Amino acid sequence: MTMTDTGERSHAGVREAIEQGRTALGIELGSTRIKAVLTGPDHAAIAVGSHDWENQFVDRTWTYSLEAVWSGLRACYAALAEDVRERYGTELRTTGALGVSAMMHGYLAFDADGELLTPFRTWRNTNTGAASEQLSELFGYNIPHRWSIAHLYQAVLNGEEHLGRLAHLTTLAGYVHWKLTGRQVLGVGDASGMFPIDVATGGYDTGMLAKFDDLVAGRGLPLPLVELLPAVLPAGEAAGSLTEAGAKLLDPSGALRPGVALCPPEGDAGTGMVATNSVARRTGNVSAGTSIFAMIVLDGPLSRMHPEVDLVTTPAGDLVAMVHCNNGASELNSWAGLFAEFAAALGVERDSSTIFETLFRAALNGAPDGGGLMAFNYLSGEPITKLHEGRPLFLREPGSSLNLATFMRTQLYAALATLRIGMDVLQKAESVKLERMFAHGGLFKTEGVAQNLLAAAINTPVSVGDLAAEGGAWGIAILAAYLARGKSGQSLDEFLTREVFAGASLDTAAPDPADVAGFDAFMRRYVAALPVEQAAVENS
Repeated sequence: MTMTDTGERSHAGVREAIEQGRTALGIELGSTRIKAVLTGPDHAAIAVGSHDWENQFVDRTWTYSLEAVWSGLRACYAALAEDVRERYGTELRTTGALGVSAMMHGYLAFDADGELLTPFRTWRNTNTGAASEQLSELFGYNIPHRWSIAHLYQAVLNGEEHLGRLAHLTTLAGYVHWKLTGRQVLGVGDASGMFPIDVATGGYDTGMLAKFDDLVAGRGLPLPLVELLPAVLPAGEAAGSLTEAGAKLLDPSGALRPGVALCPPEGDAGTGMVATNSVARRTGNVSAGTSIFAMIVLDGPLSRMHPEVDLVTTPAGDLVAMVHCNNGASELNSWAGLFAEFAAALGVERDSSTIFETLFRAALNGAPDGGGLMAFNYLSGEPITKLHEGRPLFLREPGSSLNLATFMRTQLYAALATLRIGMDVLQKAESVKLERMFAHGGLFKTEGVAQNLLAAAINTPVSVGDLAAEGGAWGIAILAAYLARGKSGQSLDEFLTREVFAGASLDTAAPDPADVAGFDAFMRRYVAALPVEQAAVENS
């Protein structure tokens, strides 16, 4: 279900669908790119637009400015509208439904006038350790560093002045949706990264809400927590419509008309689940970009709390075990850039795709156990390994052989190692069973490399394919299309399986025993070397 092959459908028919609004539009604000995908009646992508952006590290805080949010969204939408004009010779004036997705978690705090009280604190910040620890103990429920409630309580612990003026707390997707529709709501999947969800009711856990209010009584918060948080909605529920002001925010040209229905805004983890058809129980997916995380839909609750595992939900509200690692492919990108620079110095110019494919394919010939090489890809803190900051490291034993193949295999292993620590909790300590595991994201673009190494890392078959070629932006477009279908009686899982992914092709890699044994050996050395990473953080 990827970009339409115009040879398979009428060009005029696609244009007619666009003009009649028989489409769905998804926009996702990822960590390095804002992307928009327009889908047709068959759910295939028919046009795309994108805009690159980057976070800033300001006053020891990872952030994006709200100006960058809106300039990026406008640039992304303009690129999509131009793609529609070029492909189909028509203007994009409306769509059947629209959805917004973004990076989960973090802290966007507003006063009663809608003014931002502090710079946006993204998921990447790990300076909430005290709050995370205290809330996890209070609730008996793992509260990760990046969750919105951890950021809020850390502000309470720090005695921050803005708390007395706090009127509304949300995520990035919730913020954009609010400005487009005027409604302060959130999809249940994204909401589950703000505060724990009771899967029986589909709303915030009332017992934990009461415990939090008791904890912070008299400490500066002007409202009960439930009044600060967005309302929670499951997939398929109406979440408002595009206002005139919202349409102008997105498209200052005035071509986009108001009135478009919006689905509940979701987080990138939820849209990744939709984009890989992994919202059913015993299915899962791994998404790898700036961060890397696994989402496993559970049969039931875990036996106990584990600090390595977050409990969130699917966009439909089913319980999910999430293993989230702050550090994914960024360090790999840096090494690829270095090799590209060296090649250019030799007079050999290659595009980035060729550079990545060459380096990744070299890894297939590397020593299965890393050959005495070791790497840590920690650009930022990593809560799973209890590091509040990161220092990228490469080290090796004196007798090791430094060659390109093993070096690149070690770098790819490093991108998967922290994920493996969390997956061991699920697969070994909790005996969680997986029937399907999908992989998507830039790490898996080179066929048969990271896919095979991930299969070895988690000793589970891993599938990739055309399921998620357009990523989370396509996933939120599908959730918008699910809303547009109305009350058809189909569950989200049924809608995806019967209508969206029917006939989708997959390539599945089984774990290679030699690579499984090699990754196991690498992990033993990786865990043993963690004190080296800790020392680097403490002494540099």
